[in-house]
Amino acid sequence: MKTTKFLFTAFFLMGLIILPSCLDDDNDDMNLRYPNALVTVKESADETLFFQLDDQTTLLPVNLNSHPFGGKEVRALVNYEEVDESSGSFDKAVHVNWIDSIRTKAMAPNLGDQNDEVYGTDPVEIVPDWVTIAEDGYLTLRFRTIWSNMGITHFVNLIPTNNPQNPYEVEFRHDAKGDVSGRVGDGLVAFKLDNLPDTEGETVKLKLIYKSFNSTKSIEFDYKTRAATAATSAIAAERSVIPLE
Repeated sequence: MKTTKFLFTAFFLMGLIILPSCLDDDNDDMNLRYPNALVTVKESADETLFFQLDDQTTLLPVNLNSHPFGGKEVRALVNYEEVDESSGSFDKAVHVNWIDSIRTKAMAPNLGDQNDEVYGTDPVEIVPDWVTIAEDGYLTLRFRTIWSNMGITHFVNLIPTNNPQNPYEVEFRHDAKGDVSGRVGDGLVAFKLDNLPDTEGETVKLKLIYKSFNSTKSIEFDYKTRAATAATSAIAAERSVIPLE
């Protein structure tokens, strides 16, 4: 996966979770300043902390002694390096330079005629970026919209369309709470897809519908229900220029 400086500027000047032994003010290595992976932070059945890098690869963070997010499952951006240490039952051992959670939510119910009132109709653009991806049972989206930098919380949700012809069709909803003038800003959010039907090991097309600034658009992702892991709940984390709920 490749990263961009713009992505870092947009999301992480709001405050990183820094591991003091890994990154200091005198370090001029720019590679340490940007994320090089998007992961799911998990715990195994014996409460061992690990990262799910993609649908197949697991990482053991050997320099983390405790869960950075209170034992909760969350999507996060991380900067790490592979190390030559035992990874046990996991695929690779890694040293974490820094990790930062992103807003992680469950899907919301489709409320029919009340969707517009409850979830909003404000437009966004979905940014085609390496973090806009369906993997490990989550749909992670980088989206772009207008905001005023006045601290107004924007509400975003993902709902099923209840399309009888396609059970893997979902809709992104955005309620700006009246914050519709100012400058362009990006947000990053992940939605857990465990309410969708099990794909039974097959890869299907997940169709995302959203209202853009000039039309209703859609985009498709390759999606497969994730393999069972330890039961952990998603955490509500906020790491975005736009205040999100």
